[in-house]
Amino acid sequence: MNMKGKFNVLMAYSEVAPFVKTGGLGDVGGALPKALKEMGHDVRVITPQYREINERRYILRDVIRLQNIEVPLGGRKIKVNVKSAFLPNTKVQVYFLHYKPFYFRSGLYVDPKTGTDYPDNDQRFVLFSYAILETLKKLQWQPDVIHCNDWQTALIPFLLKTYYRDDPFFRGTCSLLTIHNFAFQGVYKTDPHFLGLEDFSMLQDTLCGQNGEANFLKVGLFHADIFNTVSDTHVKEMLDPDKFDFGLNPILVKRKKDFFGVLNGIDDAVWSPENDSYITEPYNMKEPQGKAENKKALLEKLGFQAEPNVPVVAMISRLTDQKGMDLIRKGMDELLKLDLLFVILGVGDPEYHKFLKNVLKKHKNKISVHLDFDDTLAHQIIAGADIFLMPSRFEPCGLTQLYALKYGTIPVVHRIGGLADTIHPFDSATGRGNGFVFDKPDTRSLLTTLKRALKMYRNEKAWQKIMKNAMRQDFSWAVSARKYVKLYQKCVAKKKN
Repeated sequence: MNMKGKFNVLMAYSEVAPFVKTGGLGDVGGALPKALKEMGHDVRVITPQYREINERRYILRDVIRLQNIEVPLGGRKIKVNVKSAFLPNTKVQVYFLHYKPFYFRSGLYVDPKTGTDYPDNDQRFVLFSYAILETLKKLQWQPDVIHCNDWQTALIPFLLKTYYRDDPFFRGTCSLLTIHNFAFQGVYKTDPHFLGLEDFSMLQDTLCGQNGEANFLKVGLFHADIFNTVSDTHVKEMLDPDKFDFGLNPILVKRKKDFFGVLNGIDDAVWSPENDSYITEPYNMKEPQGKAENKKALLEKLGFQAEPNVPVVAMISRLTDQKGMDLIRKGMDELLKLDLLFVILGVGDPEYHKFLKNVLKKHKNKISVHLDFDDTLAHQIIAGADIFLMPSRFEPCGLTQLYALKYGTIPVVHRIGGLADTIHPFDSATGRGNGFVFDKPDTRSLLTTLKRALKMYRNEKAWQKIMKNAMRQDFSWAVSARKYVKLYQKCVAKKKN
């Protein structure tokens, strides 16, 4: 930390937008560092250089001192290179770990040919973790905090406490681990030698899986100086063994004083109806008329022959049970009998792809289905829809409901995790609230709440009030970044003590 109280922070992500992403983690990796940099902190980012990253577009350059870095892996030394670029339109430097055998593949984590995780993901991210620390030494840039994210970088706190424990370079470096999704823990039949161990005794039996596998996330939770997840409500949920059971409750309860919640934010430069290059007509809270033009454009693009006063209900999501797709499937027939148009964008489980294709054949006049990732269409749907459906069974934070609020597209959500922290039921008596919420994750509760939203949509005055409430809220990354700085202060203080 320098004399002005600013931190040196290395942020380690397995994906960073806009270079490459599979979901919300990549969005965070591309936005939070920028917000921290704007606050005056020296923030740098490191991520693998995947084949999908366009070197020419983003001007990746070789860094002479970061060539042929020797990284320990499985009792041998592997030579890796590191390239560099900047987050577009920022001064945030991003380092890309370049090692073709591990990262130049189709897909980031999953083999598209088999639909399953790459079997050597453990080795890929063990290498990444070691390489991050070796890269810092080559740079001679000492971070106050290494900010790790999810299981792919959760070994770094372990390495700092073991392999690099006596290295004077890291004497003042603490570790913060952010868990974006506890469901993904990185459980592998890892050879202990890849971790620089003779066996797993150093990790203790409780930190390994039931069958002797290494659990990367558990190891990180045990060794990180402090850790957080991405909403306050989700902290409470994860400390309650009756709420969610991911096998992590004992260690979370044991370390609850080191466990914090910080809500994710959204990047106003990317998600704002005032300056969104993907949408037809800009608009804002004071002049919301442009939303009607975006709805008209969306209806035309999707091929709907409908009156503009018919409400458009949208869902942009991974198509999985976690996201509530089982509730949608059970209620689809009744949902499509309502006076609405339904649009779904996303990919997920093959069974839901098949189901939605069959629904589309029968109800082309009521539903539009897009089974892919289409960022342009996502913006147009958010801007043109009236209601946003998010019936997740489990949602640490959620980002799309925040995008929807920004665009005056009113969320209907299950009261869980970050959805409970960001969406508050509209009360027509007080005029407060920004959406519609149901408490039980079942189809009946979902449909009842959606019908209530549709009824309110017919009350133009009330609907305009909900829209203004939604668009007025500030979920920018600047707010969340200030909370992360407080965590950095806690992290550094704990390291010193």
